[in-house]
Amino acid sequence: MSSGKNCLVTGCAGFIGSHLSAALLDQGHTVIGIDNFFSGYPHNMEKFINNPDFYFMDMSIVEDEFWDEIIEKFSSVDVVFHLAAIVSVPYSLKHAETTMETNYASSVKMIEGARSHGVESFIFAGSAAEYGAEVRLPVREEYAREVDDHLSPYGLAKFRTSIYLEDSGYGCSLRFFNVFGPRQDPSSAYSGVISRFIDFGLSERSMVIFGDGLQSRDFIHVSDAVKVYLLAAGLDSSGKGPLKGIYNVGTGKGTSVLELAERVLELTGSDKDITFKPERAGDIKHSIADISKLEAVGFKPEISLEDGLEDTIKWEKVVRRIS
Repeated sequence: MSSGKNCLVTGCAGFIGSHLSAALLDQGHTVIGIDNFFSGYPHNMEKFINNPDFYFMDMSIVEDEFWDEIIEKFSSVDVVFHLAAIVSVPYSLKHAETTMETNYASSVKMIEGARSHGVESFIFAGSAAEYGAEVRLPVREEYAREVDDHLSPYGLAKFRTSIYLEDSGYGCSLRFFNVFGPRQDPSSAYSGVISRFIDFGLSERSMVIFGDGLQSRDFIHVSDAVKVYLLAAGLDSSGKGPLKGIYNVGTGKGTSVLELAERVLELTGSDKDITFKPERAGDIKHSIADISKLEAVGFKPEISLEDGLEDTIKWEKVVRRIS
């Protein structure tokens, strides 16, 4: 193993998890990657699957013997990045009980298992969905405790886990807003709107907007999201981590879905029209993060939406040429 930390990454084959795993390995850490490919893909791990410091385990976080298997094989874990979850809001609406079991009950077991085995820091992937239909903007971390309607079991499960972690005084929940970038699957039920729009643009298909397009989102590039993970775990150069409590992760800037669609049409060179369909159940009208708490510990987003879009489109074009 490497001389760095032993980092457990659940959901390592997912969009964000694969970027995080690659960054940790680049820093010289050992990564124990967990995924059962419910929503992740083996090809997301191509960059590092043969890295001698990467150990992959095809398993689910709901397994009762999860921690026994990990400790038996690796003796100890220094940091847990818990990203594995049912990530589709539409799926959660149809499978509420399964979602609560996976995203909340299993996450609590993960937290307690980490604490009992002496894990130094625990970082949970929270979500802007924890705020439900919050109308106060930008959204502050404390607003979630006042939410009565989380709109979806997904949001409720994430909220309960974040609060459990905060109240325990152990670990940190990062409430991510709209993360985008290379390797985000446009065909996924929970795919970000940016990956879908880019797919429509490059495929010369009419873009589809659910609702009137005036709904706003806070888009943050995946490379900035990874930097927050490293900061939260105390694995960056700032010396501010490990963090405890709940932190919003975004840019603090809102962009309408219609404005986004028009920009992607321009960048992809598409001349197709935009199609509007009825808004979807569980969708939030406006979602913009107050990131002052995260800024206070040294984070500043570095990738603009424009640069991030160009980067993602360039990557997608390369993938299409070689596939």
